[in-house]
Amino acid sequence: MPALSTGSAGDTGLYELLVALPAQLQPHMTSQEDLTFLWETFGEKSLHSLVKIHEKLHYYEKQNPVPIVQGAAALADDLAEELQNKPLNSEVRELLKLLSKPNVKALLSVHDTVAQKNYDPVLPPMPDDIDDEEDSVKIIRLVKNKEPLGATIKRDEQTGAITVARIMRGGAADRSGLIHVGDELREVNGIPVEDKRPEEVIQILAQSQGAITFKIIPSIKEETPSKEGKIFIKALFNYDPNEDKAIPCKEAGLAFRKGDILQIMSQDDATWWQAKHEGDSNPRAGLIPSKHFQERRLALRRPELLIQPLKVSNRKSSGFRRSFRLSRKDKKTNKSMYECKKSDQYDTADVPTYEEVMPYRRQTDEKYRLVVLVGPVGVGLNELKRKLLISDTQHYGVTVPHTTRARRSQESDGVEYIFISKHLFETDIQNNKFIEYGEYKNNYYGTSIDSVRSVLAKNKVCLLDVQPHTVKHLRTLEFKPYVIFIKPPSIERLRATRKNAKIISSRDDQTAAKPFTEEDFQEMIKSAQIMESQYGHLFDKTIVNDNLTVAFSELKTTFDKLETETHWVPVSWLHS
Repeated sequence: MPALSTGSAGDTGLYELLVALPAQLQPHMTSQEDLTFLWETFGEKSLHSLVKIHEKLHYYEKQNPVPIVQGAAALADDLAEELQNKPLNSEVRELLKLLSKPNVKALLSVHDTVAQKNYDPVLPPMPDDIDDEEDSVKIIRLVKNKEPLGATIKRDEQTGAITVARIMRGGAADRSGLIHVGDELREVNGIPVEDKRPEEVIQILAQSQGAITFKIIPSIKEETPSKEGKIFIKALFNYDPNEDKAIPCKEAGLAFRKGDILQIMSQDDATWWQAKHEGDSNPRAGLIPSKHFQERRLALRRPELLIQPLKVSNRKSSGFRRSFRLSRKDKKTNKSMYECKKSDQYDTADVPTYEEVMPYRRQTDEKYRLVVLVGPVGVGLNELKRKLLISDTQHYGVTVPHTTRARRSQESDGVEYIFISKHLFETDIQNNKFIEYGEYKNNYYGTSIDSVRSVLAKNKVCLLDVQPHTVKHLRTLEFKPYVIFIKPPSIERLRATRKNAKIISSRDDQTAAKPFTEEDFQEMIKSAQIMESQYGHLFDKTIVNDNLTVAFSELKTTFDKLETETHWVPVSWLHS
């Protein structure tokens, strides 16, 4: 709690404020129960005592008192010795009895410690057998508690010496400032380590308790001061150091899950960065594979990631956009293709490792973030989107697609579709104006970038459902998309909950609705697994649509938080 001044007569003390608070808040109480609770809480004697102590301490802190003596305990001993030689009347006996009590002696000892500002632990004496000729040797003692020392060691391949490989930021070794990278380790607690393997030295350290004595030859190299900044990254993969054969020290590793936010503490090592979980109160960092190292490992492990097409112009795909989804029968006789806006971030998104992020909260005068919904055919994505629109038509909006087919009598231009000529549609394709598009029965259908802008310009949340490969092209400063993956439940739940439902294969042909088949369920599960495997690192939220009502409630809560809470977004969105 912030300290309030009590040093002058004009100041109101914290204690007085505390006592007066219930009466000041009484007009705002809605029930007698709340008022009773307030009086009981602020009327606690223990709370009053603590506040009074707080005020006294703050008062003396402002006065900056200086101790009259720094050896009260010794003075008390001298006084007791002198009193022993005096006539022992009742007052002298009482004083001697008081001075001999353990609690009084402890109080005087604490007083002397505080007065002398001597808070460091008492270390054992230095060894007597230090070689005077070894003027470059340092003898270092660290007091070990339950935490690791926070340093890794290695054997120098040329000299065979055991040297300090890295110092973990925030660890005991780092806080001491006495051990540095490159220092050569000669002894640990008097045990020579020159002929030992690093694993044996680590075992000696693990078994050591209390103060640990190191005999070290300092490194000749001067360490360059690290430029530690506030760098945060979002992990795009799961990592367990215990399963990593390459990590130099498993105990020093930091485990994390996909989606975790990590604070980078050091990037001095090109292979192993030092990081800690964002918000973790423990100052000690752990080792994680660097971005370059992890990308290289993933590339070697999954070479197919590197041979994905980097351009999707005129690329054929197995499915049509959900709004114009082709049935399985149609897929055999019709071809569909997509065109996505090109993005400089395409290549790096294909090998998911880390993404530098920073906190972002939408301001009231800003446009809403684009919400992208992704999911396999039949998962219920359209139903969820429809429920959102109905819940608040003034707040949510959807894009109006373009088409080259002829307008039907009951349709209005700009409502069901925006009707344009085939020549103009193809011109817009060449100018990358479509997020995605396809061809169905010799007519083009597509969603334009301008249609998204149109919804956002009306100060509405734009709900957009697209193929997952399109997401990476929408991840720009302009749209700041929040991507929600609608995932199917288990196939057993699909059979139980979808047995009376129907699947619509095409928005443009509502009569094509038909009951779900076992093949539909199998394809939905498989499609979801592929989406999650290839594009899961781009998803901000996953909602399992087991029950439509429950899934909608979760979706609505997610939207509310998106508009009011702080979220982590790519740095590039805010620093473009």
